[in-house]
Amino acid sequence: MTATSRDPFSPQQIAAEGLKPEEYAEIVRRLGRHPNKAELGMFGVMWSEHCCYKNSRPLLKQFPTTGPRILVGPGENAGVVDLGDGLQLAFKIESHNHPSAVEPFQGAATGVGGILRDIFTMGARPIALLNSLRFGSLEDAKTQRLFSGVVAGISHYGNCVGVPTVGGEVYFDSAYSGNPLVNVMALGLMETSEIVKSGASGLGNPVLYVGSTTGRDGMGGASFASAELSDRSIDDRPAVQVGDPFLEKSLIEACLEAFKTGAVVAAQDMGAAGITCSTSEMAAKGDVGIELDLDKIPVRELGMLPYEYLLSESQERMLFVAHKGREQELIDIFHRWGLHAVVAGTVIAEPIVRILFEGGIAAEIPAEALAENTPLYHRELLTEPPEYARQAWEWQSDCLPACAIAGIEISENLKTWNDILLTLLDTPTIASKNWVYRQYDHQVQNNTVILPGGADAAVVRLRPLEPSTTLKSNKGVAATVDCNPRYVYLDPYEGAKAVVAEAARNLSCVGAEPLAVTDNLNFGSPEKPIGYWQLAEACRGLAEGCREFATPVTGGNVSLYNETLDSQGNPQPIYPTPVVGMVGLIPDISKICGQGWQQAGDVIYLLGLPITSKISLGASEYLATIHGTVAGRPPRIDFDLERRVQQVCREGIRAGWIGSAHDCAEGGVVIALAECCLTSNLGAKINLEVPESQLERLDEVLFGEGGARILVSVSSNQQEIWESYLQKHLGQEWQKLGKVENSDQGLGVLTTDNQSLINVKIEDMKDRYLQAIARRLTIHTSNAS
Repeated sequence: MTATSRDPFSPQQIAAEGLKPEEYAEIVRRLGRHPNKAELGMFGVMWSEHCCYKNSRPLLKQFPTTGPRILVGPGENAGVVDLGDGLQLAFKIESHNHPSAVEPFQGAATGVGGILRDIFTMGARPIALLNSLRFGSLEDAKTQRLFSGVVAGISHYGNCVGVPTVGGEVYFDSAYSGNPLVNVMALGLMETSEIVKSGASGLGNPVLYVGSTTGRDGMGGASFASAELSDRSIDDRPAVQVGDPFLEKSLIEACLEAFKTGAVVAAQDMGAAGITCSTSEMAAKGDVGIELDLDKIPVRELGMLPYEYLLSESQERMLFVAHKGREQELIDIFHRWGLHAVVAGTVIAEPIVRILFEGGIAAEIPAEALAENTPLYHRELLTEPPEYARQAWEWQSDCLPACAIAGIEISENLKTWNDILLTLLDTPTIASKNWVYRQYDHQVQNNTVILPGGADAAVVRLRPLEPSTTLKSNKGVAATVDCNPRYVYLDPYEGAKAVVAEAARNLSCVGAEPLAVTDNLNFGSPEKPIGYWQLAEACRGLAEGCREFATPVTGGNVSLYNETLDSQGNPQPIYPTPVVGMVGLIPDISKICGQGWQQAGDVIYLLGLPITSKISLGASEYLATIHGTVAGRPPRIDFDLERRVQQVCREGIRAGWIGSAHDCAEGGVVIALAECCLTSNLGAKINLEVPESQLERLDEVLFGEGGARILVSVSSNQQEIWESYLQKHLGQEWQKLGKVENSDQGLGVLTTDNQSLINVKIEDMKDRYLQAIARRLTIHTSNAS
């Protein structure tokens, strides 16, 4: 068999590999010949958006990527930051959107497996998982199937492999119908003395294939992830991998043991594009070549062809470059863990990927052509915002009916502020996600400090991983995943800045100093002007936000072509959803707090913009849920105020003044107050000084959303020193709202002249908030039966 093919492929065959005619012409030019079938497939997956970022790479260059704590930035399997005291944290986020749309359980499960491999490939032991999920309306039967399947897949893999799922977020909106977003973030603590990189080196060094066997599952998964979903996407189920979390647990232990021997030169996870990706990226990064013999690869199916070997995305597999003469030492380790390990190739001087099969050359391609020197598209940006955005920005709150102290009559069931509060608490996006996180083992490894749902960010204890170490540390790491997609849809630039600000705010609410970011850019087609405008403007906003908060981007994932068909069969993009995963350092985990009130009598404060500040209802959950309107603009971020508010919050927690902290996000201040009551099972009595001019727009006061606002509670015996500190560091940008009450008092919100705006019992709020998701799933199940 030779690598030469004289007959060109048909346009249909080229398109089937995800390649454009002009890209095929470029392949022929670079090779000086037509590729064969295997080579065409290799180019197809490596030149997909999922692997080479051909539309997004020019935009990603504006992200800040360096800083005093950054040890590894973009370009490796995961980013690594220095936490001090010899502790180093690896972290990254990845998507598995399209696989989860056609096979929700395995799509989500293998998404977890893939991101874990990115972490331990660096030499880090995985210590925590978070997920950021988006689905269509939970009233829809298909959405319920996707939602239940994804949650089951995440819990199955994470629980079995023994890594706790400690936090995350779940949104529901019809914009994601048929195209859910499944983004998974993992954290790991470095266990090896040196960070393991992926660039191959050392001519003549052996290349080892380790882990599981190769089959036909996951064929062309990278190309599948880079194409729009359609009504025929169910036929692409073979592109979805099948995972084995128990085997991955063995792989974690074997890899970390192997790395500690010093016999491993480089390591690469076989994720997207499998053998093709791992060989070409390792060769290109090391400026060398790799020769690999497919006859040496352990297989689970007979009669496989080179095309199938090279494009398979079978899970739990790795590629190592070992020091020559030490390969048997590594093979013995993997065999001891019940895993395959074979010498399948060699590092060569010629910078090519040469694939052997049955005594001949099955493929031979310059490594850089696959992994580095890939197509790059500089698309033209719209000169002005698209019409949908301009129209949305014209919206004013005057379009809504006038308010009164008693409420705002919207419908027969929505007349009072109590009705509106309970309706918002029953909205799946706002409601408790206890149905989700109760399925996750969030306490395995015994390092989870705050349970899911109890704080704005997850907190994990950092224990030295080697029992023999003398390191004494009481440090912790906080992590969060955030994105308000409605904000980004209405104004990608401002919305993306708000994403970064909220992530940093959530970390500050548990007392953590924001350190660094990994991002997952979920967007529609960049080939459409609006799609590219959304992507470009969001990247600009993310870059500015990360610079302002000094949180460099260490890597991440780009997932484009997230589109589905509407009821008329027309393609519709999802809301642009740039998810930010942010990590923060907690110097002392004994000095943190959650979002629930601590005890009756504590004083409640609002840090940042006072509650009576003029805050628009544009882009708010209230406007979308209560009035069925998606319009306006998201709140603009005041970075100076954000930094000061967050610093005051962190310092107040570390000084022991603040007993609880919770940022005001979806639903505004009143929803944040209700969530603090629900978390603690304590009530609150709030007194609002509402100017006469705002009485007709009380909904702005109660449910308007604005950045830089954090609710905190402080013990009454700390009130004097706390208010003195606030006056010094925030001036007039804080407000005392009221006091924590016993549970039987519920949530009461009064005007200064004691007129009641809201008076709701905790039990009534619990019924709506805690049962919202389960109630909808139960209704669907009973209807189906």
